[in-house]
This record gives sequence, structure tokens and C-alpha cells, in this order.
Amino acid sequence: MRGHIPSCSTISGLFHIDLKQRLKHFLLAAALALPAASLAAPGYPQRKEVKQFIAEMVHKHRFTRSELNRVFGRAQFQPAIIKAMEQPAETALASWQAYRALFINRERIDAGVQFWNHHAEPLGRAATEFGVPAEIIVGIIGVETTYGRNVGTYRVIDALSTLAFDYPKRADFFRTELENYLVFTREMRIDALRVKGSYAGAIGIPQFMPGSYRRFALDYDGDGHIRLSTSAADAIGSIGNI
Repeated sequence: MRGHIPSCSTISGLFHIDLKQRLKHFLLAAALALPAASLAAPGYPQRKEVKQFIAEMVHKHRFTRSELNRVFGRAQFQPAIIKAMEQPAETALASWQAYRALFINRERIDAGVQFWNHHAEPLGRAATEFGVPAEIIVGIIGVETTYGRNVGTYRVIDALSTLAFDYPKRADFFRTELENYLVFTREMRIDALRVKGSYAGAIGIPQFMPGSYRRFALDYDGDGHIRLSTSAADAIGSIGNI
């Protein structure tokens, strides 16, 4: 006995219902995946605390309100940064020995020797000028960015805006760094929306926060520019200086 064969219209109806169910499930999953803060909070320029910060920057540093509204209008809240602050990768390691092994290994030691040999002149100069041994400077750069290989992938404006306005535990500190960052980018004639750094807003080979960048960064290669993201010599001299 042959089974009942559904009509084309029945098949079409069932297929349509299945698509609707799949679409509904997809939209629900997508909505749940959105960060809660992005659903609840208005854009940065519309927030009271950001408006107050902008007013302070206009009064204190003579920024224009329109340029800061433009910057904060394009700044994006980054939930991954909040997670990284709350659960640093180091806390997942079982012991100091495990943490130490991340930094003292053959690959990093070899890279450090290569960096030292390649930049012996500015390292020697910094040791003489600042009294900081070359091995200390090399060690710091190795820990911070593996000799410039990992300077960070977050936009600094996103990192500092997220931490200044959406991380109450350290909001005061990061508001100050955000202030310094905006002044720094203006002083250096850099687009504030383009600079990349760590999830905490640290910049360049030595991972200086903006306030430290403004106070301690040096032009140590003599080219007339301070470039901690690309100049190893500038990074070396600046670490010695700080």
C-alpha cells in the first residue's frame, strides 16, 4: 500500500512555517547576543556624564563641542573590555610558576637578545643618561609587548570611553586618562579614532597610558617626532625617562 503523498501546497505551507520558525529563533538568538549595555544605554554623546565631560574639556582645554561630539559619536562600548578588567587572563593561571613561564621562555629570551643586539646604541645611551640598566629596559619591553609584536588591537577611544563611563570601579582614573588621550592626540595631530592599543588604553611598544605618554615620552631617535608605536629608540628612551 502506497503512503499518502502530500500536495505541493501542503509542502509549501510546511516549508514556509519552518522558515518562519527558524527566522524567529535566529532573531531571538541575535537579540540575546547583543550586549545589554548597548540595548539599555544611549550613544555616548547623549549621556549625561559624557555631556558633563565634554563641557569640562571645552572649558579646560578649549576643545569645541562639535569635535568632541563627533569623536564620542563614533566611540563604541566594548563589553569584552569590561570582561577583561573583571577577569584578567592572569587569574586563570594556577600559580606564579605558570605565569612566569609565559614570560621566561626560549622564544621570548631569543627575541630579547635579538632586540638588544639590534638596538644596542639607544640602550647604552639610555643606561648612561638615566641610570637604568639595558636589561631592565629590554625586560620591560619584552613583558609589555614582546618587543613590539603585540601593541594591542582595540581603538584607544573605545577602550577609554568604555572604562571611563561604563566601569565605575576605576572611572575616575580612566576619565583622567581619556582627558589626557584627547589632549595628546590633538598635540600630536593624530586622529583620536585611529590609535590602537591595549584593552586598558595603553599605547605603543612600551604600553604607556596617555598621561605617561604626555609626561615621559621622548624623541630618542632624533627624527623630530615621538612615535612610541613604531620607534624602538623612542620606546627605549621613554622607558629610561619614566
